[in-house]
Amino acid sequence: MPSIKSDTVRPAAVAGRFYPADPGLLRADIQRLIDAVGPVSEPLAAAYIVPHAGYRYSGPVAAEVYARLAAHRGRVKRVVLVGPSHHYPLRGHAAAPYARWETPLGQVRVAASNIVGSSRLPHEAEHSLEVQLPFLQVALGPDIEVTPVAFGMSQSPDSARVIAALLEEAGEDAVLVCSTDLSHFHDQATAERIDAVTAEAIRSLRPREIAPQHACGVYALRATLAWADATGRRPRQLALATSADTVGRPDRVVGYPAFAIERPILAE
Repeated sequence: MPSIKSDTVRPAAVAGRFYPADPGLLRADIQRLIDAVGPVSEPLAAAYIVPHAGYRYSGPVAAEVYARLAAHRGRVKRVVLVGPSHHYPLRGHAAAPYARWETPLGQVRVAASNIVGSSRLPHEAEHSLEVQLPFLQVALGPDIEVTPVAFGMSQSPDSARVIAALLEEAGEDAVLVCSTDLSHFHDQATAERIDAVTAEAIRSLRPREIAPQHACGVYALRATLAWADATGRRPRQLALATSADTVGRPDRVVGYPAFAIERPILAE
């Protein structure tokens, strides 16, 4: 299994495109998005589903998750990040082979994993995990550690076991964040119809009903739902929107989900 070199830093690949490259502007934008959700007082979920588009498009939906994580700042020490490989054809799973991951807000420590092999190819230009890092830095603080893993073509039961192992390795102070957008490039009405069906499949823990064309992070999403089902957790919808709800064109939209996957309620 490839090892992580102590001096390897993954530079920011999409700063200035998906989010501001200026640190002050970036922090202010994220804080504004989180503040717009308002103070959230609820138990920490075991996992969250969050979108990964440019902040001007999906930022308000993503902030529904990060406002909830911010309420537990100091408790969450590590985040297991799972999402797709948009630019590199990937089968199975690949951890990020870096010691640190750079954003305009500083470097995030990458916690090494012994669960899956690592490869730079799915990660070097990938935005789906990178765009989560500035949100995590603001919501949870500069000392947060991440374990970023790209999920490619895979069977949900196998990938669910990978998620379970990653979380066990990460420890009690870890949460899972699954990065995915939903349908792409339909008109607003069509996207809302398709995404409503996908959201129902998420809420009902029916991962096999989610088609690849209806969620770009489908393999990570299916795995997250299969893991949730196997461990007695239930998804709760926080937000569902499209790019047309912010600044996008209504004739060519992308869907954005936010869900919390609740920890099981123990019987008394």
